[in-house]
Amino acid sequence: MLFDLRSRGRRRTVQAVYLFLAVLIGGGLVLFGVGAGNGLGGLLNGLTGNGSNSGQQSAVSQAEKSAIKATQLNPNSAAAWAGLIQARWSSATSNSANVNTTTGQFTTAGKKELTTLGQNYERYKSLLKQPDPNVAILAARANQYLGNYSGATNAWSDITAAKPTQATAFECLAANAYAAGNTRTGDLSSAKALSLVPKVQRTLLKTNIEKAKTDPAVAQSC
Repeated sequence: MLFDLRSRGRRRTVQAVYLFLAVLIGGGLVLFGVGAGNGLGGLLNGLTGNGSNSGQQSAVSQAEKSAIKATQLNPNSAAAWAGLIQARWSSATSNSANVNTTTGQFTTAGKKELTTLGQNYERYKSLLKQPDPNVAILAARANQYLGNYSGATNAWSDITAAKPTQATAFECLAANAYAAGNTRTGDLSSAKALSLVPKVQRTLLKTNIEKAKTDPAVAQSC
């Protein structure tokens, strides 16, 4: 068994972990913009001030504490680390201490939260053969906001492995690879993305990807 459920504290921790996973799975279609036709930049867009409510901030903080406890109790549980990644993302993007709700920019505290999220993702990856793309996308976005395009490229690579027919994922992999200076990966991913879209869409897609070769802001829009 992955978890020992005989302890009441353990049972509560496991419940918290699976609650996080339910959020991740339920939000998967929204995260990836499936069927939305919104192309590059259609994923997890828009930091807003929705988290300025103090009650919400308190709930996020408690969720993060519970998720940290879950990884401490079960350090080899991929589910526990996935829950912590989700909790850190929620904290980074909805707590006014972590993001300036006027400018939409992350504060120093917010950047630290995103950095830790990226570290947590590496731990999560080490525990299973193929990361859940709904977890990987949080790591990709965290690294993009930090300007760590190499880290974002690795996360997008995990996403394309899980979503080999999704053109948008290959677009974003190409954009981040170019921003990281990894031209070979960028070119291969660009070609793959173009092969996955209808012919009428290829000219616009190619233009967007060409821009990514010289403008890291394209990667930021993923």
